[in-house]
Amino acid sequence: MTIGLIIIGDEILSGRRSDQHFAKVVQLLAARGLQLGWAEILGDDPARITATLKRTFASDDIVFCCGGIGATPDDHTRQAAADALGLPLRLHQQGKRNIEQRILQMGLEAGQPADLNSAENLHRLKMAEFAEGAALIPNPYNNIAGFALHRHYFVPGFPVMAWPMIEWALDTHHAELFNREPRVEQAVLVYETAESAITPLMVALEARFPQVKVFSLPSVGDAHTRRHIELGVKGEPGQTAEAYAQMCAELQRLQVEFLAI
Repeated sequence: MTIGLIIIGDEILSGRRSDQHFAKVVQLLAARGLQLGWAEILGDDPARITATLKRTFASDDIVFCCGGIGATPDDHTRQAAADALGLPLRLHQQGKRNIEQRILQMGLEAGQPADLNSAENLHRLKMAEFAEGAALIPNPYNNIAGFALHRHYFVPGFPVMAWPMIEWALDTHHAELFNREPRVEQAVLVYETAESAITPLMVALEARFPQVKVFSLPSVGDAHTRRHIELGVKGEPGQTAEAYAQMCAELQRLQVEFLAI
């Protein structure tokens, strides 16, 4: 089982808006001892969204999908999720009531009684049309729900709505996974050394410690920092501590300049 993230919107791919979901989801997961396994960004292409969801529904992954669940012509996620599972769209009755309550509330705030049967307000009910069998994800911002299907959680693209909805889904449905596999990370900065010179060390560490991943992040340096590589190990705490000690000992043997971080 892996946790995945799908971010939907032409505006992300065109650069009109910068994605904020990736970093936040990583943060929300880390706070619960979880980590993101993969992420994809898709445009507002119904066929591509449907094909992607068909693939992810066929997996055992937990998937969070941000964007495309509104009621404008470029919002395709609700229909794509239904198509990916071969299910019809159905008007969710509680979702409908939530939207109607929101419409009435907005009318009161504006001092103008709302007509629930107006064309505009009837169109808003499309936001409660989900694949048959979908469950609601409460939206604390405006009460217009997202939906859940087969360990997939569909939320709006707006961060102020999406992030608390993702937290709710994690805390409500997957608390048993929290902090189940303790993980730690330790790293050093290796200065003025080619990556090829430390690659054999990385290979040896991963071979000896199967519950540890070794990583290297090279930097060309700048006006404030010399050329360096962030070299580290992460994974099961016991093996990580052993791997880190062996890594530092080998760097000393190689007479490589390094600094623990």
